[in-house]
Amino acid sequence: MTATPIRVMLVDDQELIRTGFRLVLLSEPGIEVVSEAGDGEAALAELARLREAGTSCDIVLMDVRMPGMNGIDATTRVVALFPETRVLVLTTFDLDEYAAGAIQAGASGFLLKDARPTELVDAIRRVSNGDAAMAPSVTRRLLEQLRGSASGEALAFGALAPAEDGVSVPPATSEALSVLTERELEVLSLISEGKKNGEIGGELFLSESTVKTHVGRVLSKLQLRDRVHAVIFAKQNGL
Repeated sequence: MTATPIRVMLVDDQELIRTGFRLVLLSEPGIEVVSEAGDGEAALAELARLREAGTSCDIVLMDVRMPGMNGIDATTRVVALFPETRVLVLTTFDLDEYAAGAIQAGASGFLLKDARPTELVDAIRRVSNGDAAMAPSVTRRLLEQLRGSASGEALAFGALAPAEDGVSVPPATSEALSVLTERELEVLSLISEGKKNGEIGGELFLSESTVKTHVGRVLSKLQLRDRVHAVIFAKQNGL
C-alpha cells in the first residue's frame, strides 16, 4: 500500500524562489507540491480552495517578508483557520524577532533559505511527523533567551505572549507539570534538549513508537501544539 504523500504549499512573493523549492521537492518521494501563493492572503485563499475541493495541505512553506499580508500574520491565520495544516517559516534573515514572531504565531519550524536541500526535506518530514524544525543558530539563541527568562531575565523578544489568534504557551507554574507522569516528565525534559524520538528512546530504553506515544500525551495534557512550544514550556518551567 502506497503511503499518502506529504502535501506542501509554497508561499513566497518571488517566483524564482518558489520554482527552486518546487524543483527540490519534485525529486523527493513522498512529497507533493499541491499549490503556490505569492502572499499571505493568496495562501489563505488557496487553503480554503483546497478544503472546498475535498483535499488538504499538510505543510505550508511560508516566507516572512511579503507584500500585503506578511508571513507572520498569515501563519497566525493559518493556525487559527486550518489547524490541520502546519507551517514551516523560511526567511533570508536570521533575526530573533522573525523567529520569535513565527513561534508566537504557531509555526512548527523556522529555517533560513540558505539551508541545504536535504535540510529542507528533513524539516518537512519532521514537521509532518509532529516534530519541530529550527535553524541551529536560531535554536541556540532561543534556548539561551529562554534560560535567561527562567532565571528572571526578560526575553529579548517578549514573554512569548501570543497574538490574538495565535498559539499560546500555558503559564509557567509547577502545578502545570503535575498532570504529567514521571516518565512523561523525563520525555519532556529530553524534548527540551532538542532530542529526537529515537534519541529519547535510546536514553530511556524505550521503543521509538512508545516515545511517540508519550510525546503525544505530553502535548495533549499540556495543550501544546507541537515540540517547539513544548521546548518553550519546559524551559519556562525550569526543566
